[in-house]
Amino acid sequence: MAPYLLLVLRILFFLTGLSGIHGVSTVSHVSVKQGGSITIPCLYHHGSEKHVKYWCSGYFFHFCSTLIRTDSQSASNWLSIADNVTTRVFTVTMKNLQLGVSGYFWGAVEKGDTTHLYLSVSTGTAGLYVDQQHVTGVEGQSVTVNCNYSNSGGFCWCRLGGSCMERSVGNLDGASVEIKRIRANGKKVMIVTMSQLKIKNTGWYWCAVGDLQIPVHITVSQPTTTQSNTTITNQNNGGTDEKRQERTQSLLVVLVIPLSLLVVLIAGTLVTLKMFRKHKDKKAKDQPPNTPVQSADSEQNITYSTVSHTRRTAQQGLNPESHGDFYGTDPFPDDAVTYSTVVTKNKTQPNAAKPDVVYSTVAAHQR
Repeated sequence: MAPYLLLVLRILFFLTGLSGIHGVSTVSHVSVKQGGSITIPCLYHHGSEKHVKYWCSGYFFHFCSTLIRTDSQSASNWLSIADNVTTRVFTVTMKNLQLGVSGYFWGAVEKGDTTHLYLSVSTGTAGLYVDQQHVTGVEGQSVTVNCNYSNSGGFCWCRLGGSCMERSVGNLDGASVEIKRIRANGKKVMIVTMSQLKIKNTGWYWCAVGDLQIPVHITVSQPTTTQSNTTITNQNNGGTDEKRQERTQSLLVVLVIPLSLLVVLIAGTLVTLKMFRKHKDKKAKDQPPNTPVQSADSEQNITYSTVSHTRRTAQQGLNPESHGDFYGTDPFPDDAVTYSTVVTKNKTQPNAAKPDVVYSTVAAHQR
């Protein structure tokens, strides 16, 4: 029985709001933390600028209780309404929301156009919220909106009364839009960046995750003279940085090739030296032990001599008679005198065992 009753209530709810379903547009489901505030925008069509707008609460529109009107605003600490006939948007701001406020609300134009939404107030963090509902940007630059969420589901970025973008990168009303979803400090964040802003991008937008939405107003202003100069300077610096980067890359290419060749050359030299040392060590190991090594100067240190014994003859001797007693006796016996002739010869002896060797030939001669 309960499911059928719920279906009937939904049909009645649809029929009661059918007359204004295309007249006013807003978000459908918002979440607010207890004690928090929220601003709800309602966009209406041409021809309703002079009509009264109002805000009421209740499941059915025809039985809802009017809370505030644009023609007779009563003093309230938690509720206010404002109508911008230029943009054709009236906004309702609710402050210090408590748990008992949760339910359906209606935004309506007196001539019959209506729209509705469901407001849920939670004790903990809201399912989808932004730190600021009003952000500003400068024409030609960019603006970023961080949508914090805890629920799950698809995501999109939409303009109130306009089109939506569900892709990660795209265009919306002439501005470039990039959407990222990240986790930061235990929070899930949907980051929306709108760049190349134009004045016409001023207006209400909303980000959606699953069945929740949160409205955000973006104001795009014209750049001041200082901002324009800063933008031009940044663009020039960007071009300069690109040229500097290109020159740096070219210089790196020029330096890398010679350095690579130098590394190869050094590596080849080291390998060659290592092979030469191995070959030298192997040759030293193959040489027989106790092999004398002849010095290059050994030949110059060898003296070759010929010694001949010569006996004096009578003609060569001294006459003892002519010299008196001095030669009466021969002080040098024949056998005690040796006459030598020393001749130096350079003879190559590659296998000499000792460096300084004297070779002598001795021949005896009779006087």
